[in-house]
Amino acid sequence: MVKLFAVYQQPQDPAAFDRYYFDQHVPLAKTIPGLRSYEVTRGDVMGMAGKHGVYLVAVLEFDSMAAIAAAMGSPQGQATAADLANFATAGVDVMFADTARV
Repeated sequence: MVKLFAVYQQPQDPAAFDRYYFDQHVPLAKTIPGLRSYEVTRGDVMGMAGKHGVYLVAVLEFDSMAAIAAAMGSPQGQATAADLANFATAGVDVMFADTARV
């Protein structure tokens, strides 16, 4: 499996972020071809020293690197990536990697 990790920084207005993210962005992202699952953190993201500066982490799962490349190159993937500018103004890191259960 390949997972895409979107790590969102603390927004200025968390309520506005949540409204846009869950009402607009998530439905758009769920149209990406080849998406197998979509998970998000709930509540505070914690670090070893307590509450972390990260606000939300989304984990999207695909079958392979080829599948994620096709997904992100699709019109739906491109639209989802472009939508980040509409709400992730505090910053977002997007990365993906092949994963394995150990």
